[in-house]
Amino acid sequence: MSNIVAIVGRPNVGKSTFFNRLIQRREAIVDAVSGVTRDRHYGKSDWNGKEFSLIDTGGYVLGSDDVFEAEIDKQVELAIDEADAIIFMVDVESGVTGMDEDVAKLLRKVSKPVFLVVNKVDNGKRAEDAVEFYSLGLGEYYTVASINGSGTGELLDALVEALPEKEEVEEEALPRFAVVGRPNAGKSSFINALIGEDRYIVTDIAGTTRDSIDTKYNRFGFEFNLVDTAGIRRKSKVKEDLEFYSVMRSVRAIEHADVCLVVLDANRGFDGQVQNIFWLAERNRKGIVVLVNKWDLVEKDHKSVKEYEKVIRKQMEPFTDVPIVFISALTKQRIFKAIETAVEVYQNRSKKIKTSQLNEVLLPIIENYPPPAYKAKFVKIKYIMQLPTPQPQFAFFCNLPQYVKEPYKRFLENKLREKFGFNGVPISVYMRKK
Repeated sequence: MSNIVAIVGRPNVGKSTFFNRLIQRREAIVDAVSGVTRDRHYGKSDWNGKEFSLIDTGGYVLGSDDVFEAEIDKQVELAIDEADAIIFMVDVESGVTGMDEDVAKLLRKVSKPVFLVVNKVDNGKRAEDAVEFYSLGLGEYYTVASINGSGTGELLDALVEALPEKEEVEEEALPRFAVVGRPNAGKSSFINALIGEDRYIVTDIAGTTRDSIDTKYNRFGFEFNLVDTAGIRRKSKVKEDLEFYSVMRSVRAIEHADVCLVVLDANRGFDGQVQNIFWLAERNRKGIVVLVNKWDLVEKDHKSVKEYEKVIRKQMEPFTDVPIVFISALTKQRIFKAIETAVEVYQNRSKKIKTSQLNEVLLPIIENYPPPAYKAKFVKIKYIMQLPTPQPQFAFFCNLPQYVKEPYKRFLENKLREKFGFNGVPISVYMRKK
């Protein structure tokens, strides 16, 4: 499981630009997900072979100065609680401000690695001006220029060296199913309905569950670990930040899960926050099942399910091969169908296709529908194999891999799904030189 690095600081110091610069510099990055609310960003990166999840905590539009300072404090505290290391960004143009000092005061109390990063330092004069940030009491600082990436490599070298080593968790034979979603979607109620007891405190107030908790499930022929990732801390300062905190909890749970059960409230739909968590799971290459909860409360007719499902799949594009189950945790409607589906997705994610079978089935299709010619050069795919990875990844060996574009890779992915059944599982397709 990778570390979490949070970028904190007051607005308008260039945090988002810095975040974007980092992910553009890394080939191994999993695409960032933009948080729909308040322009937060979540991504997965590695540097020098060490993975970490990167979270930009910026972007508030606030009504008054008093609220402004309170919101900054809340966000920094949440980041401190959940992150393994913190990047504190300041702006050399504006110098040390009162809000910078407030954030620094909080960070001086923590025992986690804190990296003071002075942004917009793109010439010698500004490098000299950055000296004033020693007054924040956080020791040495790093100077960067988000606009061109100057100084980023040195910072990342120090960052990954300081990140704590994660213990290698011995993989259990039992699969791990993480129940994720926005606050108050019914995640804990769903688990209680499954196990037949009030294992969790369940209320109508979002933010009751304190931590992600594992429950071993062994009923009706199914056995797995079920993880409730409601994970919203009941805390006076967690109000407007519930969704942010939910995602921070989900990052950890998703990374260590095999299948993610994405629970959404039927009355709210597949909104921005749910999409945010859905794409986190997809970019971590986890199996996914979407559970539309509280379906018993929706006014519907015989067309409602198909129409609702159509809307969701449109928002999932291009990854639409995901099972959607309509449930009610309150009445226990189709909750066991949800588990059956999750088990099927787990089996799909673990599926291994013989090399001979792959070539026998797909090569004739490729011969009939070859990759488009590029610059009068023709791509010839000669051989296919599945890679020995926990999730489905396939290598297609050909003469000119650089000329195979994304649309054709998507065509190959669709054929793999059609012929071998990978419902609910992200597939990675790689072109390799023969």
